[in-house]
Amino acid sequence: MIDPAAARANMVENQLRPSNVDDGRILDAFLGVARESFLPKRLRAVAYHDEDLDLGNGRHLIEPLVLGRMLQVSRPRPDEVALVVGCDTGYAAAVLSKLVATVFLLAPDAEAAAAIEAVLDELDCNNVVVQPGRAADGLPAQAPFNLILLAGSVPALPAALVAQLEDRGRMVGVVQKGRFGKLTLLTRVGDAHGTTAPFDAWLPPVAGLQPAESFEF
Repeated sequence: MIDPAAARANMVENQLRPSNVDDGRILDAFLGVARESFLPKRLRAVAYHDEDLDLGNGRHLIEPLVLGRMLQVSRPRPDEVALVVGCDTGYAAAVLSKLVATVFLLAPDAEAAAAIEAVLDELDCNNVVVQPGRAADGLPAQAPFNLILLAGSVPALPAALVAQLEDRGRMVGVVQKGRFGKLTLLTRVGDAHGTTAPFDAWLPPVAGLQPAESFEF
């Protein structure tokens, strides 16, 4: 029998901390979210493996290390409002909810939104708002956001979502070119933007985000 709390602690000490994810708030956020709760029973034994978990039907739970590095480089703050796109389970939003004031999570449809909300309610993630919608549209009615987290890879950072950042707002995700990907952080400065790509990374693609009308770097 696997002890989930011990597995979470091992994930932090053996996966995240040795890979330069060392912000104490971020490590505490990972310790505070039961990753296994976002998985079907058949996959809970491997909840804390350092790999993307295939949930079927094109859905995935992304690996902890890449999520940790995205949070480390984007530096979420307690007073911020964030948008999460491409998170099929709600896990990334739950971890981020420990670091910011409010998280909006886009779900593909009302059925998926209800399923994610049920898990978040069980874990008392009361500052996550789940809304059905298209990934390519974002949530313009709730914009601007301090932080947008793409829980998957994209061919390029989507212009429609960049436009929903406030001034000095950040977007973080993995920009994938064929088999090669870069964890990429974009910061909006007025009508311009700057990007850095500090790490190689690979994640499953975000469904519904296409390369048209996107910023290249």
